[in-house]
Amino acid sequence: MQFVADFHLHSKYSRATSRNLSVETLAQGEKTKGLNLLGTGDFTHPLWLKELESKLKESSEEGIFEFDNMKFILTTEICTIFTHEIKTKKIHHVIHAPSFEIVEQINERLSKFGKLQSDGRPILTTSAPQVVEEIMEVDKNIFVYPAHAWTPWFGVFGSKSGFDSLEECYQDQVKNIFALETGLSSDPVMNWRLSKLDKISLLSSSDAHSANPWRLGREANVFEFDKVDYQSLHKAIKEKDPKKFKFTIEVDPNYGKYHYTGHKNCKINLHPKEATKINNICPKCGKKLTVGVLQRVEELADRPEGYTPKNAIPFKTLLPLYEIISYVTGTNTLYSKKVLEQHDKLLSRFGNELNVLLNVPQEEIEKVVGEKIANAIEVAREGKVRYVPGFDGEYGKPIFDENITEQQTFVDQKTLSEFKK
Repeated sequence: MQFVADFHLHSKYSRATSRNLSVETLAQGEKTKGLNLLGTGDFTHPLWLKELESKLKESSEEGIFEFDNMKFILTTEICTIFTHEIKTKKIHHVIHAPSFEIVEQINERLSKFGKLQSDGRPILTTSAPQVVEEIMEVDKNIFVYPAHAWTPWFGVFGSKSGFDSLEECYQDQVKNIFALETGLSSDPVMNWRLSKLDKISLLSSSDAHSANPWRLGREANVFEFDKVDYQSLHKAIKEKDPKKFKFTIEVDPNYGKYHYTGHKNCKINLHPKEATKINNICPKCGKKLTVGVLQRVEELADRPEGYTPKNAIPFKTLLPLYEIISYVTGTNTLYSKKVLEQHDKLLSRFGNELNVLLNVPQEEIEKVVGEKIANAIEVAREGKVRYVPGFDGEYGKPIFDENITEQQTFVDQKTLSEFKK
């Protein structure tokens, strides 16, 4: 049986999240999206943990919990802020835990370094290796890895406060790091360019801040199990077992908020080659540009573009169904009546969003919502969507054209000479 898992998301107790987030809305979003396993997020927050403990029930599979017939795994994200070689480092990490008892012990340990009740993603004044050592002393089955590894400010490889290697960040505790989360602005192809990551499993999750299925599962991990339990799931991830860990679901990295280098306030959006020509200085205001993920990968890569390591876990590139319908119909609002009508028609006929995006034949989709949307879904499946790349906190903008060829690429950006006009 195929299990689609989204491990990383947040509760209503995290900053900049939907206030209607609850176990009920997450379970409904999980069902609508077509996910089979959802992280709880934010188990470090005492109020969210209380809700989780009161509503989630242990399933027959060890370390897996249920609500309304939907499966959950206990997860959280934390932020560590520390000084390394006189520089401040702000790194986010994802943690998976096998039981509520273990969660309570993790929280007790982490409370020494910060106020867990202050935010669903708590800020801890301790180093990355220290926090890993602390939680691994609780239970060797705890799973920890860097979140959105390339995000400029909070990624382990981020241009603003990151490191050049996992070893530099986690030091003697790198022995306990078996995975990393690629984030929306990078995909496996980009990460494959770093030979040091060959032994690391590349995970993809949504980092959703609402229970809406547009957010949930926009990136996810697909496994094959007769029955999934905590131990077998993490064994498959650690060992990169291709019989169990089948593929990841990715958005095109151009869609991510930090793919290109740029400056949002000045609307400067540059390919790395253009940004390096001006030493990453904004040509309009003279401030430093936010160095994007594509440029940061280029700085650290020791392999050429297009390199694929042996035994690499494959991936499929998709876009959320709301996005596809919105852009095809020319609707600016994702949740407009027009978009929802077409979205709900497809889900009513085919069950859930991922089934529509991954499995339903184009001709069957066309019978329900017409040729234009059906063609756009097929274009997205084939990875032929064009983009204005995302930069400095701005999402990329997809542009659908079913006539584009597989070899074509598209970047709707100005050159440096045009900025100077």
